[in-house]
Amino acid sequence: MGTNLMNGTHLHVRCMAHIMNLVVQDGLKKSSVSIERVRHAVRYVRQSPARLKRFQECFDAEQLNSKKTLCLNVPTRWNSTHLMLRRAVEFESAFSYYASSEIGLRHYLEHSYIDVGIPTGELLSSDWENVKRITKFLEIFYLLTLKISGSRYVTSNIYFLEICAVSVYLKQLIANEDIVLSEMAKNMKEKFDKYWGDPGKMNKIFFISCILDPRYKIESVGFALVKMFGVDTGATIQAEVTKYMTSLFSEYVKSSSKGVVLASSSDCSSLDTSTSGLSGSQASTQNIGLLESIMQDIKKYKSGSGGVDTRTELDKYLGEETKDDTKEFDILLW
Repeated sequence: MGTNLMNGTHLHVRCMAHIMNLVVQDGLKKSSVSIERVRHAVRYVRQSPARLKRFQECFDAEQLNSKKTLCLNVPTRWNSTHLMLRRAVEFESAFSYYASSEIGLRHYLEHSYIDVGIPTGELLSSDWENVKRITKFLEIFYLLTLKISGSRYVTSNIYFLEICAVSVYLKQLIANEDIVLSEMAKNMKEKFDKYWGDPGKMNKIFFISCILDPRYKIESVGFALVKMFGVDTGATIQAEVTKYMTSLFSEYVKSSSKGVVLASSSDCSSLDTSTSGLSGSQASTQNIGLLESIMQDIKKYKSGSGGVDTRTELDKYLGEETKDDTKEFDILLW
């Protein structure tokens, strides 16, 4: 319908929440034995109403007084795995009490299998320590998914900076001494790079929407690009983004000026400047038209001689100081 600017080069934008889901799922594919033991323990308790009732009785024995209950994860939704582990950690003492009084759980874990030939094994205190670290690790991505999935506030302006934050976080974890977290981070980084590892394949609207946030502008985007891709690549992409943004701005200028015709100096010569046959009001109107034409010529002359500010609205915006990043800041209100 003629509304697709820049020949549609900016049209396709991948869903960040969906990509984050794929990234974390890859991290959990080769999850630790500790996660599998907790998952099997939760499954055992939830398989029978009698077992679940007995487990809930352990709340009173351990003085938990919680109205919450165990939840089992859904394989296709990684955030459900995070919720399952977080809830299980809250009931660690109840699990210990339940396992000490119910031989069925220990028997189930000893005779169930994580994979072919790999038995689940008993749930140990070290497993709880591993699960706590992994839960804390997944909490970052869980909160990020909630943030970028919001529908009552703008999210496009934080898209790229959040991607940068995830990239930096994964690099730090890969270098972590914790082998479990390091392996999970490596798997996640591979999937991350498939979608966001090549800046040349990323939609430049990611960067532009961030630049159009007055708290960040081009300096923040440039810094994030260097953090993700290095100095040389970051500088190159920043230059390309600036060029693309200027072109996109020009497209909007063209589309907004269609149908507007301004009088040129050549038009002025053909105008009938005689006002002798006109009434007072007509002569006044005619003179205003002539004055406007002269003013247009003066403006062009001053523009050519550098007498006026020839910067575009985009240039002026980028040249202004950034706004303070406060909790009260509302980009739509701004």
